[in-house]
Amino acid sequence: MKIQLSDRFTYRRLIRFTLPSMGMMVFSSIYGVVDGLFVSNFAGKIPFAAINLIMPFLMVTGFLGFMVGAGGTAIVARTLGEGKPERANEIFSFLIYFLILSGLVITVVGLALMRPISIALGADEELLPYCVSYGRIAMISTVPFMLQNTFQSLLVTAERPNLGFAVTVAAGVTNIVGDLVLVGILKWGVVGAAIATTASEALAGVVPLIYFAMPNNSLLRLGRTRPDWKVLWETCVNGSSELMSSISMSVVSMVYNFQLMKFAGADGVAAYGVIMYIGFIFIAIFIGYSMGSAPIIAYNYGAENRAELRNLLNKSVKMIGILAVLMSALAIVAAEPLAKIFVGYDADLMAMTVRAFRIYAVSYLLSGFNIFGSSLFTALSNGLISAVISFFRSLVFQNAAVLLLPVFFGLDGIWYAIQVAELLAFFLTCALVWRYRERYGYL
Repeated sequence: MKIQLSDRFTYRRLIRFTLPSMGMMVFSSIYGVVDGLFVSNFAGKIPFAAINLIMPFLMVTGFLGFMVGAGGTAIVARTLGEGKPERANEIFSFLIYFLILSGLVITVVGLALMRPISIALGADEELLPYCVSYGRIAMISTVPFMLQNTFQSLLVTAERPNLGFAVTVAAGVTNIVGDLVLVGILKWGVVGAAIATTASEALAGVVPLIYFAMPNNSLLRLGRTRPDWKVLWETCVNGSSELMSSISMSVVSMVYNFQLMKFAGADGVAAYGVIMYIGFIFIAIFIGYSMGSAPIIAYNYGAENRAELRNLLNKSVKMIGILAVLMSALAIVAAEPLAKIFVGYDADLMAMTVRAFRIYAVSYLLSGFNIFGSSLFTALSNGLISAVISFFRSLVFQNAAVLLLPVFFGLDGIWYAIQVAELLAFFLTCALVWRYRERYGYL
C-alpha cells in the first residue's frame, strides 16, 4: 500500500516510510567505509591519513546540496500541504537549476585551490601529494555530489523514498566494485579510491535528475520556472542549520586533526578517520530517520494539522530513544573487530582506535535527539532555531571541548570532547523544543 504524506502515521507506517531513508544513509556510509578500508589496507596508513585530512574541505564544497536539500524540502513539502502543487514544482525546479550552476563555479575554484588548501589543513611533504591527487579528482563530481544530497530529501517529499534507496544502493555497489578493482587489484591507491567515489556520486546525482526531468507519476517534476530570490533566501535561511552542520563538521574535523597531529601524529589522524568512517554508520540511522520524517512534519505543518504533529513527535522521541541505546551498545561491543578490519596491521594504532571508539560510542545515547531536534525546526520552517542547535552542537561545544579537554586529560580529552558536546547540545535542544511548543502545537 502506498504511503502518503497526508496519512495518519502509526509506528508501523512511520517505520515503513522512513526505513528507505535510513537504509539509504546507512548504505551511503557503508560504501564510504569500504573506501577507507581499501585505502588503509592496500595503500597504507599515510595515504589513509591524507584522505581524512582533505575530506573536511571536500565535504564543505557540497554545502549547498545539504542546505537546499533540507531548506528546499521543507518549503516544497509545506507548499504541497497548502494545496499548491504547481507552485511546489516551480520552487523545486528553480532550486535544482540554481544548484547546478553554483556547483560548477565551486568546482572550478576548488580545483584551482586544492594544493594551498591542503597545506593550510596541515599536510606535510609526506601527506601533500596524496591530498592533492585525491582532492582534485573528487572535485570533479561536486555537482553530482550536491544533487545527491538534495535529492535524498526531495525524493522522500515526492513520495518516492524507495527510488532514493535503490539509487543509493546502485551508487554504493559502483563505489565498492571500483575500490576492489582500482585499489585492491590494480593498486592505484588514493587515485583509484577517488575515481571510484567520483563514479558513484555521478550515478547518485544524475539518475534522480533524469527521473525528475522526464514525465513521472511522483509529486515533483523539473520544468519551466523563473528566478525567485525570495524563495532562495527562505531556502537558505531554512536550510542554514544543515549548512551549519556541514561546515561545522568539517571545521570540527580540522580542529580534531590539528590536535591529533599535536598529541599523536599521523596515527591519531588515522584513528580518528576510522572512528568517523564507522561512526557515520551509526549516526546514519538518526540522520536517515530525521530526513525521512521531515517532509511528513513539514506537510502537516502546512496543513495546520497539530494533532498529527503531536503524534509524530511523540512516536519519534520514543523510537530515537530505543535506537540510541541499541546503537551505543552495539558500537562498544563491535569496536575491536571493526577497528581490526581497518588497522589490524598495526597493533599500537589498533589499540588507540579501539579505546577511542568505545569512548566516542557513548555519545550516541544523545546525538540522535539532537539531530532530530535540529531537523524538526527545519521542517517547521524555522531555520534560525535549527541553525542555533547545529551551531552550538558542533561549532561551539565540540571545538571548545576538543581544544580545552586535552589540556587536562591529554589524548583522552580529545576522545571525550564529543560526549561533552552532545550533552550540552541535548540540554539546549530540550529547552528550545519546550520553548516553542505552543507556537507549533507539537506538545
